Amino acid sequence: MNPREDYQPIRARAIITGVVLTGIICALTPINNIYHQATPLGGGHFPLAPFYILLLTTLVAGLLRKLMPRSRVITGNELLVIWIQMVIGSGIAYTGLTRTFFINLTAPFQFATAENNWQEILQPLLPGWLYPGEGAVEGLYNGLINGRQMGWLELITNIPWHNWSLPLLAWGLFIALCYTVMIALINLLSRQWIHNERMNFPLLSVPKILEDHFEEKTLGRLLLNPYLLWGLSIPVFLHTLNGLNFYNPTVPHIPTLVLAGPYFPKYGILSGFIKLKIYFYPLFIGFAFLAARQISLSFWFFFLLGGLLFGLLGVMGYNIPAASLGVTFGPTLARPEETQMIGAYGVFFLFLVWLARHHLKDVFIQSIRRGPIDVQTEWFSVRLSFWISVAGMAAIVMWAVFFGMRLQTALLLVCAFFMITLVASRVICQGGIGYFTLTAAPIDGLIILFGPGLFSHVGLLIASVAQKVLFVDLRESLMPSLLHARQIHHSISSRRLLLFGLGATLVVAVSVSFIAMLTLCYKYGIRELQLEWATRTTLNVYENIVRLNETGVEAGEWVKIFSGAGAVVMLILVICYHRFYWWPIHPIGYLTAYSSAMRILWFSFFVGWLCNTICMRYGGVVLFKKLRLFFVGLIIGDLFMGGTWAIIGLFTYGSYQVLPT
Repeated sequence: MNPREDYQPIRARAIITGVVLTGIICALTPINNIYHQATPLGGGHFPLAPFYILLLTTLVAGLLRKLMPRSRVITGNELLVIWIQMVIGSGIAYTGLTRTFFINLTAPFQFATAENNWQEILQPLLPGWLYPGEGAVEGLYNGLINGRQMGWLELITNIPWHNWSLPLLAWGLFIALCYTVMIALINLLSRQWIHNERMNFPLLSVPKILEDHFEEKTLGRLLLNPYLLWGLSIPVFLHTLNGLNFYNPTVPHIPTLVLAGPYFPKYGILSGFIKLKIYFYPLFIGFAFLAARQISLSFWFFFLLGGLLFGLLGVMGYNIPAASLGVTFGPTLARPEETQMIGAYGVFFLFLVWLARHHLKDVFIQSIRRGPIDVQTEWFSVRLSFWISVAGMAAIVMWAVFFGMRLQTALLLVCAFFMITLVASRVICQGGIGYFTLTAAPIDGLIILFGPGLFSHVGLLIASVAQKVLFVDLRESLMPSLLHARQIHHSISSRRLLLFGLGATLVVAVSVSFIAMLTLCYKYGIRELQLEWATRTTLNVYENIVRLNETGVEAGEWVKIFSGAGAVVMLILVICYHRFYWWPIHPIGYLTAYSSAMRILWFSFFVGWLCNTICMRYGGVVLFKKLRLFFVGLIIGDLFMGGTWAIIGLFTYGSYQVLPT
């Protein structure tokens, strides 16, 4: 049978609706997240606002279908397409791009002092095309004169666009090239990951369940299912009570955070747990239950094992100072043993390449041969994907070289950027981990492998700033969302329309996000906005650039030992995982052992794994099919309450936070 016989078409109005809603989310995100400090509209790889809109539109569409049975205003697939467009855009609007972007380009001017001597040391290294004129800086941090009295449209016209036009064009080219390569790589690898390896996508489970029941006209039966209602009632009760307590402290509340650290000794084998926290998030418990048990087990197991390692090293007398790390750019890299992740990421990437070796061989052969190429489920042919990937990476390399980086350094840097992002995408999508952070940055791996001499002074600056723009904070990164989009799109026949919608969504999201963020900053000034985290992390980048350029300090021997140990451990894990069907541990759990995200989510994955294990042990598949709706209810209830309190927060002095930020 032709694999495309069951493919369903999609109409242009769905694509247009998705683009419009994406633009609205991107326009509202800065003022909601930063000025109002409300529950983030985006956040993670299962963001709040897109699902809240999906849930409401599905309910409304289901009601309309009841009232007008012959009407086909919208289909389940079209609702999924609209949802994934909003997911893609919501990440760009905040941490995925714009949260630190403008601070990143102005910090060397705004925070130059006589003490740090940045005016003499740092500013001469800055390529003029990548940074705005100093006339753009004061208004950005202090706000325009009378900016608070201006309307939004008037404010937009008063932004000094002549100072921003060249940097936005230069960085816009970099962003466009990176996004293009990401699309091409996902298109090239999707057949291997989705069809050959049959990856599970836990984060897509709930939207697909909703839309499948919508298409089968059983949405009411789903929403009235007693298992789902019991699951729904837990987060609704929890967040109703705690939300009321936020606005009126006399109302009792239920703690969702337990500080477990005080119950552990400061010295000994358990000393690694003195900062242990237990968070209760029904949303992530639900996703942990829906993920493969092997993966859920691995996440919390390796997190606890990492804590035990710290205590074990102390007991054995290895008190390794943090100073042996040297200068690092990782978002959460704090101790030498955490550099295991550098070797682990490299080996796991090679494992993914090895699994895909036959597919990659076929792609290469098809790419160099002439003749027609069969497009099965991809957005476009694998031949075109291959050459776009190669040409796109080469263009990024030339972009970096143009601004002062050495050619060989640029080649290694671009490969490291996309290697780390591909591995992280696999962890997020296969593991169902909606909130994910890197431990070490791509540059950290290059410095440890090749030494700081790999980078010239200008090259280090370009690499660090470019990494900060797109490749270090992956909480709302684009590539995992593209893989989710590929999974949704593969059963829809309108490939060209879907690809056009994807491109339009990205263009609108970047453009609207830039304008919205600049407008907010020039209205109130960054000094008056809640951007301490963005400012602090950006300053750390520039301070590390100056320190590494001045000292050239190399990482200590312990860092290299732990990086090698991480590679060896990951090699053992992937061999056992691949060779022994009974092996209970999944390698991707090791990649998150020191992620700051797992400090928040480890208990949720433990509870989800435990419930899944007990369910399958004593009830089998029959009980699992019934009980999974309870955990679907946890997910829907958590996000519904998060969206409801976010709306309330727009009209009050603050917002009760349901989800981690």
